[in-house]
Amino acid sequence: MDSEREEVLQNLRDAGCDGAEAQRFMALAEEGRRGEQLELLYRLRRRLLERVHLEERRINCLDYLVYKLTGEGRGA
Repeated sequence: MDSEREEVLQNLRDAGCDGAEAQRFMALAEEGRRGEQLELLYRLRRRLLERVHLEERRINCLDYLVYKLTGEGRGA
């Protein structure tokens, strides 16, 4: 396996892609279907961003509880 291909596969793994997604991406590359590669990457990016937003909402819930427990929320 050439180093550029391995680098792309590692990048996809680091981004959280599973084996099937990575193989699909590489198959599209071999077929010269760049537009479909981009669609796949955008889909994966959206999925990650949705996870970030979910975790952000969870952090906000915890921050609210900290705010209430430290007394800053009293008397309002």
